[in-house]
Amino acid sequence: MAGRVEGKVALVTGAARGQGRAHALRLASEGADIIAIDNCKDVDTIPYGGATSDELNETAAGVEASGRRIVTHEIDVRDLAGLESAVKDAVDRLGRLDIVAANAGVSGFAATLEMTEDQWDTTVGINLTGVWKTCKAALPHLLDGGVGGSIILTGSGAGVKGFANFGHYAAAKSGLLGLMRTLANELGPHMIRVNCILPTRISA
Repeated sequence: MAGRVEGKVALVTGAARGQGRAHALRLASEGADIIAIDNCKDVDTIPYGGATSDELNETAAGVEASGRRIVTHEIDVRDLAGLESAVKDAVDRLGRLDIVAANAGVSGFAATLEMTEDQWDTTVGINLTGVWKTCKAALPHLLDGGVGGSIILTGSGAGVKGFANFGHYAAAKSGLLGLMRTLANELGPHMIRVNCILPTRISA
């Protein structure tokens, strides 16, 4: 029996490790070719190291071990021009785009009174604006396909409940729910469904 996404192409951001890698590998195991994007750099104000090029290469090896094709690009999701170029290149090489898993995100703790402007801007810039930029870069290719598609935004339980010392993160993830609803209304007539998943803590 063919996989559920046999012959389709999926874009995954934050694909070098964690949830992003898991999404890429599962989609590949179900028959999709993969466009894998990750920044592969440390990010200022984020209290842990970013993914690495080696980790993105490990994701690529896992996809290829499933017998699927993969195109990788090292791009920060805050870079719209870079995203547009990377997605166009990958679609030119793989032939289409059907699925977008806008997963890239960062986290860090800071009380609202103590949070710096840079901490706020970085987290909201990656976790919310970066998702919008990912969708903006991908949408022309989804629409050009003319056969519908799927967009999945990685939200968080924090966007529904809110958590102390997590205001920038919770605000960004809450914003994804509004973005999801808006995109669903805009893209439904094109047979493109839009969902937001709300995970909590996971194993890296």
